Amino acid sequence: MAWFETVAEAQRRARKRLPRSVYGALLAGTEQGLTLTDNVRAFDEIGFRPQVGDQPAERDLATTVLGQDISFPVLISPTGVQAVHPEGEVGVARAAAEAGTAIGLSAFASRSVDDVVAANPQTFFQTYWVGDRDRIARRVERAREAGAAALIVTLDWVFDSRRDWGSPDIPERMDLATMAKFAPEGAVRPRYLLDWLRAGHLPRLTVPNMADPGEEPPTFFQAYGEWMYTPPATWADLEWLRELWGGPFMVKGVTRPDDARRAADIGADAVSVSNHGGNNLDGTPGAIRSLPGVVDAVGDRVEVLLDGGIRRGTDVLKALALGARAVMIGRAYLWGMGAAGGPGVKNVLDILRSGLDEGLFGLGRSRVGDLRPGDLIVPDGFSRGPQPWAAEETPRPKSD
Repeated sequence: MAWFETVAEAQRRARKRLPRSVYGALLAGTEQGLTLTDNVRAFDEIGFRPQVGDQPAERDLATTVLGQDISFPVLISPTGVQAVHPEGEVGVARAAAEAGTAIGLSAFASRSVDDVVAANPQTFFQTYWVGDRDRIARRVERAREAGAAALIVTLDWVFDSRRDWGSPDIPERMDLATMAKFAPEGAVRPRYLLDWLRAGHLPRLTVPNMADPGEEPPTFFQAYGEWMYTPPATWADLEWLRELWGGPFMVKGVTRPDDARRAADIGADAVSVSNHGGNNLDGTPGAIRSLPGVVDAVGDRVEVLLDGGIRRGTDVLKALALGARAVMIGRAYLWGMGAAGGPGVKNVLDILRSGLDEGLFGLGRSRVGDLRPGDLIVPDGFSRGPQPWAAEETPRPKSD
């Protein structure tokens, strides 16, 4: 694998390797893409107050999240069914294990929780509120039996599917008609197609963790349809789920202090400040803007993680200085996966680790736990929402 030095370069390589529909699915976003863009741009508004003299010769990046010791405060965020590389989530899990960190595994993943835990015991199983309590209980019990170290419940989704730049064409299954339809895309991305041919199969587009014992895995769209017609969870439902699991428990998708307090009240051990990577309600502030308010509300009661917009080690540094215990990454590692499979994921994690270590040195901090808001320059009104662009300046992600 040819090494790359930034996440931006990983994205460029992924764009060259992946078919248009696959790359477009990773871009995603909704409506105008205001939140999608603000997740990244908001970090640019924060500056540093570097220190010179008496800088630490060695820096300690290790921390703990949900009872798991990890070598640095970056975790893999759960993402849905992948057609990025044949290794799928197992390759991601191996890369995370090699880097000494944990992986969040989506219930909508393309590989089973059993396979992923075998590759990385520090697996946090993530679920949505899909189906009735009996089906949810069976899904959770399967994760427990597989050895998942924690449970994540994700709440930030409104089923918005409109994009000003157009939504990707995602098939339900890879049958002969679908292969014929997408053949032109594969023909212009021969390295992608060759990887799958070497693996002996094409993308399956099924979600095995959503099947009951003895059932055939549903397709992504079958599971998504069940989700759409499931009544949304109440806080009483979430408390039941936390008690059912009985172990480390995270509520993901929190942006408001009052919701963070409700999560703490039901016994959550952690909350993830997240807007689903800008794939939710467009106009929601970038995740880093919501972080200080959540930390102020519950930072002394639960672990607070930040998920959204991380592209550099200095982004991790900013989130930690504002009170995050750790960060979770989604698109950043998917670009690495798209560029070079599991080794590309490890490359991305190494980039973030190096940037974080260099930033600690520049700020004169010897441990990630020593970072404070005073290490940053944060502008007044930073927590505002994304500002509207003029029509001709509105971001339009490109997938070709």
